[in-house]
Amino acid sequence: MERLRAEIEAAFRDRSRLAGDSTRAAIRQVVEHLDRGELRVAEPEGDAWTVHPWVKEAILLYFAVSEMTEHEVGPLAFHDKIPVKTRLAEQGVRVVPPGTVRYGAFLERGAIVMPGYVNIGAWVGAGTMVDTWATVGSCAQIGRGVHLSGGVGIGGVLEPPGATPVIIEDGAFIGSRAIVVEGVRVEREAVVGAGVVLTASTPIVDVSGAEPVEHRGRVPARSVVIAGMRPKRFPAGDFLVPCALILGQRKESTDRKTSLEGALRDFGVSV
Repeated sequence: MERLRAEIEAAFRDRSRLAGDSTRAAIRQVVEHLDRGELRVAEPEGDAWTVHPWVKEAILLYFAVSEMTEHEVGPLAFHDKIPVKTRLAEQGVRVVPPGTVRYGAFLERGAIVMPGYVNIGAWVGAGTMVDTWATVGSCAQIGRGVHLSGGVGIGGVLEPPGATPVIIEDGAFIGSRAIVVEGVRVEREAVVGAGVVLTASTPIVDVSGAEPVEHRGRVPARSVVIAGMRPKRFPAGDFLVPCALILGQRKESTDRKTSLEGALRDFGVSV
């Protein structure tokens, strides 16, 4: 891996090296490692995550060295630089037509993709459901036992290479049409309500105590989050701007596979 890393980093600094066979082979080898789950863009280390920028650099270089080609999968036809993922049966992964997983993404055994989309560099854990029209953007890290409900948008973060990707940790439940982008981290077993939008700048306000506590860029573990609004003064007057509200914590007695409605019902909220 150190040899591959040195080759990739050198080519990312000097694109003239892309003409060399050894550099092109190194790029393709890194993407093959990603496809097999032998490399990850980011990895958990205790309570933190470590990003590997050189792996993202390899993905960006892969676009540069790949040619547009036509691919056919059954009755479906594609015209792209990157083929769709293959060998799904031997990997124990279920993909329902017309769901698409791009080569260079990895899904653990038992993951399910309904008619959704998983992009290159993404990692999806065992037992996770990518539901209908949900999208997992490039390099996103989705844990085990996660449910991405219908229409969820998990953003891709390829550039800059050192930027943290979107991370959804084990056991989280993301409600229908929710959007998580710009490297936001949803920690383990959190519940994000339908229609919540989380960006790096979205205020995530814990209103479960006597005083509000504000977070940005992360949803604490086991939190139950809904969409909210709060007033803000502008030159033209006072207006409501979006935020996210933490109502409290999932109960320890709540099953990890609970429905979103069940978790919100504990707080008397219907979404």
